[in-house]
Amino acid sequence: MAVLQQELTLGEAADQLARALPGHRVEILQGRLTVTPPPDGPHARSLTKIGRSFEKAGIEGSGTEYVQGIGLWLPALPEDFAVPDFSVVDEDFCDAHVKKNYYAPNVFRLVVEVTSSNWSDDLHTKVECYAQAGIPAYLIADRKHDEVLLYTDPADGKYPDPQRFKRGQSVPVPESVGVRVDLSVDTLLDG
Repeated sequence: MAVLQQELTLGEAADQLARALPGHRVEILQGRLTVTPPPDGPHARSLTKIGRSFEKAGIEGSGTEYVQGIGLWLPALPEDFAVPDFSVVDEDFCDAHVKKNYYAPNVFRLVVEVTSSNWSDDLHTKVECYAQAGIPAYLIADRKHDEVLLYTDPADGKYPDPQRFKRGQSVPVPESVGVRVDLSVDTLLDG
């Protein structure tokens, strides 16, 4: 008896995995399907505290807002998308819906990733993807190497070398984000 197997596209496989693994983050980066487990406590607390910092800085009424876990369409390959931990987006970002739960990169002003088990993607693959998508600022709380990296102003699909910040320092969010705020490295790394 023959068994018929249906071949899935990457997008279909991503959808099936997302349904089968609630709470996990499913992304397609450079044509590669990735799955990340739910964040640990310090990771989640870092994101909450970042949001509070933006609220205290007066993001309300600035023409921007912050969101967690929305899809960012990556235009390099047809099915590529990322789901950043935290983003500052234009207030009208919903008008830039591309497909499914993904939004066009032009409405993203800042993307933040707090590393977890997939730290290599955050430090390498996503640097390339976000630069190619033209994301103006990409901040990585690199818990693996105990530092914060800030990439800004991509040109020709690449970011210049990042600014590096150590414990005890603060990261000044670039003016292009639309809100003036300094983020504590210790808070970014530890929650």
